Amino acid sequence: MPKVTANGIEIHYEEHGDKANPPLLLIMGFGAQLTLWPDELVEALAGHGFRVIRYDNRDIGLSQKFDGVKAPGLIKMTLLSKIGLTPRVPYTLADMADDGAGLLDALGIDKAHIVGASMGGMIAQHFAARHADKCLSLTSIFSTTGNPKLPPAKPEALKALVTRPKSTEEEVLVEHGMMLARTIGSPGYPLDEERLRERTRASVRRSFYPEGPTRHLSAIVADGDRREMLKSISVPTLVLHGEDDPLVPCEGGHDTAASIPGAKLKTIPGWGHDLPLALVDEVADAIADHARTSMS
Repeated sequence: MPKVTANGIEIHYEEHGDKANPPLLLIMGFGAQLTLWPDELVEALAGHGFRVIRYDNRDIGLSQKFDGVKAPGLIKMTLLSKIGLTPRVPYTLADMADDGAGLLDALGIDKAHIVGASMGGMIAQHFAARHADKCLSLTSIFSTTGNPKLPPAKPEALKALVTRPKSTEEEVLVEHGMMLARTIGSPGYPLDEERLRERTRASVRRSFYPEGPTRHLSAIVADGDRREMLKSISVPTLVLHGEDDPLVPCEGGHDTAASIPGAKLKTIPGWGHDLPLALVDEVADAIADHARTSMS
C-alpha cells in the first residue's frame, strides 16, 4: 500500500479511478480503517468519474501510531468540558484535518471534494473551515455539530462502541467487531452475516490497535460545539444521514445542515450508522451529483 509523509506523520492511502479525474477524498470515522469504506462504494464513485482517495487516519490502520501518548480519561474530559475548559489531548480533530490537507499536498493535488463519515465528517467539517482553498465541496455523512443539546446515542450503541474485546484472540475480535456492526447498523438494511464476518476478519488481520480509538475519542470530546465554526464554511455542502441511526441520531444531521450556510440535507429511512451494500448506489449518486453540481 502506498504511503506518504504528510503533516509530519506517515499516512497510508489507496487510490482508485483515473488520476486525471477530479479528486475525491474519503475520511473515515472513529477507530475505523480506510477499509470501512466499502469497495463497492469506492468503485461506484470512481465509476462516476472521480479519482477516489481513501486513507487511514493517524493512530489507526497502517498509518502512524502515537504509542505511549496518554489521553485524559473520558470522565475528566467530560467534566472539564462542562465547566468550559478544554482538556489537553494528544491531538485534535483540526490536526487530523491538517493530515488530510497534507496528504493532498503530498499527492500534488490542489483541490478535492471532501467526504467524511461520522468522526470523519467532523474532520471534514474542520477541513472545509481551515482549508477552504483546497475544498471543492463537502459531504458530511452521519455526523454532527457537537451541540450538547442534541439527543445522545442510544445507550446500547454507545456501550458497543466503547467496550473493549475480552481478549486479543482473532475469533474474539471478529465476534466483537460483528457485534458492534450489528448494534449500530441499519435496521432497514440487514447485514449479510457471511460478508460481515469476512470483512471483519480482514480488518482484524490488517490491523488491531485498541489504543488509537482512545485518543480519537479524546479528540472528539475536546472539540466541543462546532456550530460557530460551521457558520464560516462557504463551500457547497451536502449532509447525508440515516433516519434510524442509533449512534449519531438524525438530529445531528439536521443541526449540521442548519449550521452550514446553504447546506443541503438528504435523510434516508431505515439507514443506521453504516454503509450497507443496498444503499451504495444511492449514496454514491448523491455524493457524485453534489460534487458535479458544485463544479458547474
